Amino acid sequence: MKLKHYAIAGLFALGAAVPAVSSAAGDAAAGKAKAAVCAACHGQNGVAQIPMYPNLAGQHEQYLVSSLKAYRDKQRNGGMSAIMQGQAAALSDADIDNLAAYFSSLPAGGK
Repeated sequence: MKLKHYAIAGLFALGAAVPAVSSAAGDAAAGKAKAAVCAACHGQNGVAQIPMYPNLAGQHEQYLVSSLKAYRDKQRNGGMSAIMQGQAAALSDADIDNLAAYFSSLPAGGK
């Protein structure tokens, strides 16, 4: 009987975790259209030419979503965060999802 309760509890725990790991529902084409301003620092294809700026191409979509939301909400500080906070301030959740879908769809390293 205890095993059955553990199995049921495990299924509920798994079901609760699934939304947390699901991917964003972004539109990569819309993200590409919105990404022009990102190119100044992160490169035209998401590969930065200046070492102090990170590459965005090939990054995990959820990482990009959470990072952009953290910048927008001023929860991410340090380094170049003041620049990113300003850039992300006007982004909607849909914009963020779209940008994340676009950059995650690009090949890492521009290849």
